[in-house]
Amino acid sequence: MKTVFSESQLAHTPKQEISDGELMPAVEIPSRAEIVLRTVRERQLGDVVAPQEFPIRPLHRVHSPDYVTFLEGFWDKWTAAGRSKEAFPFVWPIRSLRSDIAVQQIDGLLGRYSMDAGTPVGEHTYQAARASADTALTAARMILDGEQSVFALCRPPGHHAGFDFFGGYCFFNNAAVAAQYLRDYGLNRIAILDVDYHHGNGTQALFYDRPDILFLSIHADPKDEFPYYLGYADETGERAGTGFTRNWPLPLGTDWEGYTPALEEACRWLLVYKPDALIVSLGMDCFERDPISKFRFKSDDYFRLGERLAKAGVPTAFLMEGGYAVDALGTNCVNVLEGFGR
Repeated sequence: MKTVFSESQLAHTPKQEISDGELMPAVEIPSRAEIVLRTVRERQLGDVVAPQEFPIRPLHRVHSPDYVTFLEGFWDKWTAAGRSKEAFPFVWPIRSLRSDIAVQQIDGLLGRYSMDAGTPVGEHTYQAARASADTALTAARMILDGEQSVFALCRPPGHHAGFDFFGGYCFFNNAAVAAQYLRDYGLNRIAILDVDYHHGNGTQALFYDRPDILFLSIHADPKDEFPYYLGYADETGERAGTGFTRNWPLPLGTDWEGYTPALEEACRWLLVYKPDALIVSLGMDCFERDPISKFRFKSDDYFRLGERLAKAGVPTAFLMEGGYAVDALGTNCVNVLEGFGR
């Protein structure tokens, strides 16, 4: 299986994040990608290739052009305001506040285009996020060109990013961008299976009213976990998309045995839907030692995950999402990919 990776993705180097009410060391750091890449090479998974550079249009097919422009020009506005450290939003246009105002000041813009205070934006965030999206798009292009499986080592991740907002360490929604690209270039039915510990709220919202992109997500119950406000079992789509979103929120402490029934049900939906291609939002944070998650996967369980996904018999692009137990991240990730290829 080929791996797509860009060194430019390492340029986003957050130092701190706001978590559990405190300013803490960041966990979405470049070493996440570096250790996965090293393991891919050590275990000889396959060739590692650089992504193509795509024009802006595939991003605009998923994200608001105003939002993309905001991220591109953010650092210049930030430094022009006299700031020099990484940025965190601190006010949002919710409830009684107006969201239709064309705010100009940089702190207002941060709130306008974000969903949380835990996702720092730095000097090279846009560069890294564009490279991450290009990595996903290259994987999609390879599927169109006949590859049966490919691994896009995307970083920063993407599944929490929405039409016009970032959050959850995500800036561009790589899975959504790749899915839309596959649709735009000839495939009729795309499935996205999100196995990250956290619900892919951005991906769900982007396709919630569409029948051509099936969204399936298995994740920690949002009553107890980020993103809290989306990812419940009664969310099944709307209008033409009714029935094409499915969520399996699971209790904290879920292990492989508890996870398997949801995975089997998701795979049955794939069998019914018969997609032309499958995108797997490959979050690795169900692992028992993940520092911000509370599932109990063991490393060998990731072989089982890959083996089960292979039974779907669909051309599959794996896109890296979360996973923050850095020492084990490479092993767990490659276990999935090797399990898929057995």
